[in-house]
Amino acid sequence: MINLPASGASGAFVHPALFYRGPADYVAAVGGFVRAALAADEPVLVAVPGPRLDALREDLGVTTTGVTWTDMTHLGRNPGRILAALQDFADRHAGRPARIVGEPIWPGRSRAEVLEATRHEALINTAFAGRQATILCPYDVLGLPAAVVSDARRTHPTLLEDGKALLSPDYTDAPTVCADCDDPLPEPDGGAPWLSYAHGQLSEVRAYADAFARGTALSAARRGDLVLAVAEAAANSLAHGGGSGAIRLWSTPGSGAGAGAGAGAGVVAEIRDGGHLADPLAGRRRPALASADGGRGLWMIHQLCDLVEIRASDGGFTLRLHMTIF
Repeated sequence: MINLPASGASGAFVHPALFYRGPADYVAAVGGFVRAALAADEPVLVAVPGPRLDALREDLGVTTTGVTWTDMTHLGRNPGRILAALQDFADRHAGRPARIVGEPIWPGRSRAEVLEATRHEALINTAFAGRQATILCPYDVLGLPAAVVSDARRTHPTLLEDGKALLSPDYTDAPTVCADCDDPLPEPDGGAPWLSYAHGQLSEVRAYADAFARGTALSAARRGDLVLAVAEAAANSLAHGGGSGAIRLWSTPGSGAGAGAGAGAGVVAEIRDGGHLADPLAGRRRPALASADGGRGLWMIHQLCDLVEIRASDGGFTLRLHMTIF
C-alpha cells in the first residue's frame, strides 16, 4: 500500500496525482487515503465520478461518518466550479487539516473540458498554497490519453505510482501550464454573425441572446440561465473590457452519450472585448460580497454554464459559454 502524504501542522499543502490501473487499484489507494483521514479525525471530501463513489462506499462500509460525498460529474461538469467547492470545504473546517479526493478528469471528457480541468489542476497549487490540506487527484492511466497523464505530471508536485511516492520531475508553474491550455478556439461550423455593443446597449444584448435561445431546444430555465450569463459577460465588457464588445451565438449538434458538455448538443455564446484577466483565479473562487473587480460576474457565469472557456491575450479577452440541452 502506498504511504500517502498528508499536510502537517506546518500548514504545508500537499497535492499528489494518483496513477491507478483498474478498480481494485483505485479502491485500495483511495480507500486507504480516506481511512487514514478518518483515523486521524480529519474531515474528508470525496469528489469523484458516481461509479467510483459507489465502489468506495461499498469498500469502506459503515466507516463513512465524517466523509462528504460528491459526484464529480455534477460538481465538475464545468471544471471552473470545482475549485470554489474545494475551498468552501476547507473553509468550513478552518484550523484543521482537510483531506480531499478530487477526480476532475475521467474517460469521456471532451477536449475542451480536459483543457479547463487541467487549468484547474494547475491553479489548485496557487489557491491552496500554505493551507493545511491534502488534495489527492486520481488518474485512470488505462482509460485516459497519454497526454492527459503527462499533464498530470506537470500539475502535481507529487506523484503516487507503482506503489511509490515521489516528487514529479515535470512539475511546472501554473502560468506556464495555463498558457499551454490556451488552444485556439475552433470556429463554429458554418460561421456565426457578430453583434457589436457598447454602453447603453445591454438590453439589446439580452434580447439578442433570448431570441436566439428561443429558437433552440433549451428549456425555459436553461434559456434564462444562458441570457443571464450572457448579460453578465456583456456587463463585464462595458465595465472592464474597454466599454464595448461583440457577441455571437450558435447551436452545436450532439456527439453521442458521454461526449461531455463541450461536445454535446447545446448552445454556445462567445463574447469578445478589449479587456484583460489580471487574476487567473477570478470566477473560480467565491468572490467577496464587496468585490468590484469583475470577479462576481465571472463567478456567476461559471455557476450558470456547463463549460466556460477563457482566452486572454494582449489583443483582448474571449469568453465562450456552453449550455447543454438535456
